[in-house]
Amino acid sequence: MNAETIFQNHRPRLLALAYRLLGSRVDAEDIVQDAWLRWANADISAIRDAEAWLVTATTRLGLDRLRAAKRERLHYVGPWLPEPWQVDLEADPAPGPAQAHAIADEVSMAFLTLLEQLGPEERAAFVLKEAFDHDYRQIGDLLGHSEANCRQLVRRAKQRLQTGAPRFNAAPAQHQQLLQRFMEAAQRGDSPAIQALLHANAIALSDGGGVVTAAIRPLQGAERIGRLYWAIARRGGALPARLGYVNGEPAILRFADGKLASFTTIEVVDGRIAALYSVLNPKKLPVLVTRSGAGASL
Repeated sequence: MNAETIFQNHRPRLLALAYRLLGSRVDAEDIVQDAWLRWANADISAIRDAEAWLVTATTRLGLDRLRAAKRERLHYVGPWLPEPWQVDLEADPAPGPAQAHAIADEVSMAFLTLLEQLGPEERAAFVLKEAFDHDYRQIGDLLGHSEANCRQLVRRAKQRLQTGAPRFNAAPAQHQQLLQRFMEAAQRGDSPAIQALLHANAIALSDGGGVVTAAIRPLQGAERIGRLYWAIARRGGALPARLGYVNGEPAILRFADGKLASFTTIEVVDGRIAALYSVLNPKKLPVLVTRSGAGASL
């Protein structure tokens, strides 16, 4: 096989790795393009393991970009939430329900936001181990650390993630039902109904990036969140909404003039909504919403 064919065979895996590292589709595609340029200029006849070479190049490029992004996000207006990989009107019919749910967990807004707590090398080691099943020797070769140090990086990453919000203990049907009920209550501005769906200390994060109006601080508490949606509906600001999917995860999609204006995903714990993640920044929203996610690479 020639260099381009080899690269294209590995490209979906490289994109999946880069996206989990960076939480940004644009950045992930840029990193993989840079990896391609390095690959195209390499002597591939001297490379014994093409996949290992490409994963190494993508990881190191991703780490450089992640370090720069960490500095840039210090000046971001309001909460920074991940950029979606794919927004769909319908679920992907290709994978079975269990597989689809597992993939959605790995790239959900909640989990990618949780990964932001990790330092760049912790995040890379965790993603390589947990999402791509690399052993510690491979991770050490990639990051330039000993196996023992990589074990420590992954262990610390797991400990830090476990101290975050509890994750994903709702069955898919319950998750979708709660999302539907929340969407309907939010459209009506029904604050008591919204509060009944939320944990008392629920949190809402809204990413407007300083481009559109959004809360610049996380909103904590069921009562405050209920009042917010009551106020939005009262002043006629509730946009047409429907259920769809973001990265395979059920989501509320809101439209203005036929274009996606925002989306919201939820985190469910013990039968109630514990967190809301809303992306309103138009720079993070796709121009087109697809009918099916079958072509998405996650």
